[in-house]
Amino acid sequence: MGEDARLGRTTTFEELLQREGKLVYKTKGSSMRPMLHENRDLVVILRKDGRLKPLDVALYRRGPQYVLHRVIKVTDTGYLIRGDNTYALERVPEDAVIGVLAGFNRKGTYREVNDAAYQRYVRLWNAAYPLRAALIPGVRLARRAMRRLGLMERG
Repeated sequence: MGEDARLGRTTTFEELLQREGKLVYKTKGSSMRPMLHENRDLVVILRKDGRLKPLDVALYRRGPQYVLHRVIKVTDTGYLIRGDNTYALERVPEDAVIGVLAGFNRKGTYREVNDAAYQRYVRLWNAAYPLRAALIPGVRLARRAMRRLGLMERG
């Protein structure tokens, strides 16, 4: 959210998208790694115009928070969504989605979502989900053991 000098108050993402049609901001959190990194990468979000498609990245509201996650499945009433670095699906109603990712600036390079390299990444990353999900418990167990043995720091 940002300061709106004309209104003398903080504006919401919904208000900015409604007024400007697009929104540019620096990401927070780790749920879209490895594609997006917190406090480094900029995203360009367009106002939602119709239904999203599988593999689109939706900006939606979850209570007071804004969340940027990938559409896995379109349902009659909304979407099944998850972050690229998360393993639980979330049901998101259609009216909670306010925008869609149009592009992002990662390490100084701008990519649009229709870019061929981005499309390859998306297809590969999502096809690998079952393998990634199966390996996660073992990776977490190994990290916990390494921390207890003093071979790895917390963080």
